[in-house]
Amino acid sequence: MVILGSGPAGMTAALYGVRFGLKTVVYEGMQPGGQLTTTSKVENYPGFVEGIDGGVLVDKMKAQAERFGAEVRYGSVTKIEKTNAMFVLTIDGEEKVEAGSVIVATGASAKYLGLPREEEMKGRGVSTCATCDGFFHRGKVVAVVGGGDSALEEALYLSKICKEVHLVVRKPYMRAANILQDRVRESKNIIVHLESNVTELLGEMKLTAIKIQGKDEAIVVEVSGLFEAVGHNPNTEFLKGMVDMDAAGYIQVSSPSTRTSVEGMFAAGDVADSHYQQGINAAASGCRAAFDARDYLQSKSF
Repeated sequence: MVILGSGPAGMTAALYGVRFGLKTVVYEGMQPGGQLTTTSKVENYPGFVEGIDGGVLVDKMKAQAERFGAEVRYGSVTKIEKTNAMFVLTIDGEEKVEAGSVIVATGASAKYLGLPREEEMKGRGVSTCATCDGFFHRGKVVAVVGGGDSALEEALYLSKICKEVHLVVRKPYMRAANILQDRVRESKNIIVHLESNVTELLGEMKLTAIKIQGKDEAIVVEVSGLFEAVGHNPNTEFLKGMVDMDAAGYIQVSSPSTRTSVEGMFAAGDVADSHYQQGINAAASGCRAAFDARDYLQSKSF
C-alpha cells in the first residue's frame, strides 16, 4: 500500500496500514507534514492540553507510524498508471514503484494574497485558519480577507472572541449566502470594507497593522492578525483525467467510504474535503482509508 502525503490523513493511514500487516510506504510530497506545519500552535487537537506546535504534532505522527514499521520516503508522485490490478507510480519523474493499492492524501494548499512580506509573516499574524489560530487573538483587533462563505464564517467566529473584526471584500458585494451576510451586518463588531484590498503588511517581528486600499482612499488599521479566506487548491493536478473530481478539483469519494472512481485507489483528508478541512477530520478519514485499502487488498490476489 502506497500513501501519498504525510499530513494527519497520510500518517494516520500509515499507522493503521502497517498495524494491519500491510507493507506500507509513504511519500512525503512537496510539503512534508502538510498544512499543519504552517501553524505555530495547535490547540484544538485532542490530547494536548497545553497545545502543540503543528510541525511537532506531525513529526510525532510520523515517528509513531515508523515505530510500527511504516516506511516514509521523501519524494512526490508525478504520475500514476494502472496496469491490470497494479498501480505504477512515477516518483519525481524518474523512479517507478508498484503498488496494489494507493491512498491519496496530498491535501489542499491554501491560497494566499501574494503580498510582499507575506511569507515571513505566516505564523506571525498571517493565517488561513481562524479555527486554528483565532484563539491567540482573543480580545484583539483582527482582519479577514474574502467575500465568500468561508470568509464570513471566519469573521463571525472571530467576532465572538475578538474585540473587532475588519472584513475586507474585493468586490462591491459579498458572495456568501444571504443568511451569513445578514449575520455579518447584524454583528456589532464586524466592520465591512467593500471594494477594498489589503495592499501592505506592517510590523517588524510580527504583524501589527495592515494597509487597506479602498475605492477612494487608503487607510492603515492596527491588527494583531490577518486571516486570508480566499480559498484552497486541492493538490490533484497529477490525477486529472484518471479519477473523478468535482469542478474545483477535489476527489470525489463514495461516502461514507473513501473509495474513488478508480478501483484500489482511496482518498483521505483535505484532498477530498472542501468543507471541514481540519486536522482531526483528516486523521479520521486516513483511518477509514486504511480500513478500505485493507479490505480491498484482502479481496485480491496479486
